[in-house]
Amino acid sequence: GSQEELLRMRKNGEAGKKGEDHGNALSRKEATEELIGCMVHSEEEAYKLYCDYGHRIGFSVRKGKQSYFIGTRDIRTKDYYCSKEGLKYDEPVTEANFNRPDTRTNCKAMVRFRVDEKGRWTVIRFVPLHNHQLAKPGERHLLRSAKSFAVGKSGVIDPAESAESHAMNGSSDRTVGDISEPPGYTTRDCYNHDNVQNITLIGAGDSQSLVSYFKRRTNEEGMFYWDVQVDQEGRMTNFFFRDGKSRSDYDCFGDAVIFDTTYRTNKYSLICAPFVGVNHHWHNVVFGFAFLLDDSTASYVWLFKSFLESMGGRSPKSIFTDQDEAIMQAAEQVFPNTQHCFSYWHILKNAQSHLGTVNTSQAFQNMFMKCMQGCDTEMELQESWDAMLDEYKLQDNDWLNGLYKFHNRWCSVFNKDTFDGGINSSQWGEVSNNILTGVADESTSITRFALLLEKVVKTLRRNESEEDFRCSQTAPVRAIKHSTVLKQAAESYTHRMYKLFEAEFLDGCGATSCHENSCGGSLLRFEITMQGRGSKMWTVLLDTSTMEISCGCGKFERMGLLCSHALKAFSLQNVDMVPEKYILKRWTKDARRSMYNLSQEDSTQQECTEAELAYRNRAMQYAYNLALKSQELEEARKIFWDSLETGEKALEVFFEMRNLHAQSAKDASTREKKKKKKIPKGPSTKKAKQALASSSAAPVLTAQTNEQQFQSAQDANGNATIGRSYYYQVHINMYEMLSFLLAF
Repeated sequence: GSQEELLRMRKNGEAGKKGEDHGNALSRKEATEELIGCMVHSEEEAYKLYCDYGHRIGFSVRKGKQSYFIGTRDIRTKDYYCSKEGLKYDEPVTEANFNRPDTRTNCKAMVRFRVDEKGRWTVIRFVPLHNHQLAKPGERHLLRSAKSFAVGKSGVIDPAESAESHAMNGSSDRTVGDISEPPGYTTRDCYNHDNVQNITLIGAGDSQSLVSYFKRRTNEEGMFYWDVQVDQEGRMTNFFFRDGKSRSDYDCFGDAVIFDTTYRTNKYSLICAPFVGVNHHWHNVVFGFAFLLDDSTASYVWLFKSFLESMGGRSPKSIFTDQDEAIMQAAEQVFPNTQHCFSYWHILKNAQSHLGTVNTSQAFQNMFMKCMQGCDTEMELQESWDAMLDEYKLQDNDWLNGLYKFHNRWCSVFNKDTFDGGINSSQWGEVSNNILTGVADESTSITRFALLLEKVVKTLRRNESEEDFRCSQTAPVRAIKHSTVLKQAAESYTHRMYKLFEAEFLDGCGATSCHENSCGGSLLRFEITMQGRGSKMWTVLLDTSTMEISCGCGKFERMGLLCSHALKAFSLQNVDMVPEKYILKRWTKDARRSMYNLSQEDSTQQECTEAELAYRNRAMQYAYNLALKSQELEEARKIFWDSLETGEKALEVFFEMRNLHAQSAKDASTREKKKKKKIPKGPSTKKAKQALASSSAAPVLTAQTNEQQFQSAQDANGNATIGRSYYYQVHINMYEMLSFLLAF
């Protein structure tokens, strides 16, 4: 029986996806054949063999049961399981295990070795199928059973090995990294900042040293973006830079941006201003850095324009800054459709220095926070503000008076519909602060500072990668085990966001009173009072026909997470599943994949992630090399650009027709009816045909002068932008096509 099973395994081994590149990625079929066909001579070698296989596929291994030769303690058979084998049985709840994630899924994947009389270990049983998500290539170094040995045959460069190799030889001849997967790493993530000692850190010429660093980064990473502003005398004054991964991060999480200008600790007291956002784990994600010589409106206008250009012209929904007149004017000019708010973190930090001992009073802090977050009307804000000033005799405090002039930028009454990703929530201050604290000192040159910032970004991305891995391999502990709402949330949200959702859900369960009234038709009105909140009442409207819900607190609009009041209303209507439109994709485990609308329906998708990664690497490198080859001649640039535009249009047609085919396949009866009747062509078909027709037309290309290629128009002060030659700008435009194209 075991021999027949072995033959069946060889015949039906797991095949890789069609089109997989066997020269760059080890397929599951090859790994399976190697496992089955290999013979080892000890228990340790057998364990290592299956661990090696597990690392290539994406799972951890644990040791299972064994049998012995009769009358001896010599092993006859030995089982090894996927680490997710079995289920977590009920156990006494302790402080240690209450929040421990559940890793078991009752996975049946396993291997059984038999030992013959000569001590040879061979596979006699093999179950290859897993019932859970496998680790992606960039996450497999985090697998527990993979940490005790080195992997020899991988189609993807190991991050640690890559960093060591780069540090030793300084080579820049490396494959351009994946722009979207795996989420924790890019080509620059493994760049050891100690390896750049060969960059000359000059004193008086430090700005030129920084530009040399930017050029080196650009040569090694095609999507690296940098910009420099010079004054009328040709002196470099302001700098902005970001890498390619920051661009893809912005595409996913650039709806809310924090712009922080409070850090000046470096050799020249330059403002180091990071652009920071919030990722799906509710952690910091960096979109770029700036070094500014001054804090004038002109400098901020230049910086915001450069940032906007580097992000493909897409403005954030909201931007949070310190209270600064120059920043306000620049933001209004460059981001006219973006809601500009003051960051609570900055306000509370400034309060410490402007209010003295008054700010140490908990009663004052409560009144101050009520003004910022606890008022429902402008009149209530005015009354609360006046009461606070009277109580603590602060009517003549210049800082508070100046702050109140712009109350529409910080009071929640005026920003209920502004998405902030939780940046201005009370919990955010507990998990985030200035990411540059302790990075540099007064003796740090700006080039060294840039290298240290690279290390900061590397750490943040490593943390995200580890969180992604934890979310894919473990399940959060649910406070109510059999709640379908919590089960749905645990499967969708990242662990951190699930805990925030669960807190709202449990808070909603504690409502002291709920009055339900019909507003006519399918519209219901709920008036909800919560425990421990006094007599304050929240109003929730629910349309039972469309399951659309809204609450006066505005939490979903601000943060993209349903509030306790809305969840209570759903509970009263026996809604056991949250409508999908109220599970914001940016907070889910698949936040990055959702950006490209990648489906999860094909289970073989995980099996070929190494091949996909290898494809993206090769495609990026190929396009980058073509851009370099064509940069010198205008005619060559036109040929290259024409080919990109033609390819983009062909892809649009392909996906348009693909979507049409999928739509028709979903409803066979409707399709048959359309065959019998003459129905006017729908907009989708028309759009596809228009794209087909336009793809053959030659695109119009406006030739640029050398002056236009190398610097932008001067601003009002005669300053100009230098540093990025034309082909650097081509990389930025290429990204908009490649980031979509390479996601498939």
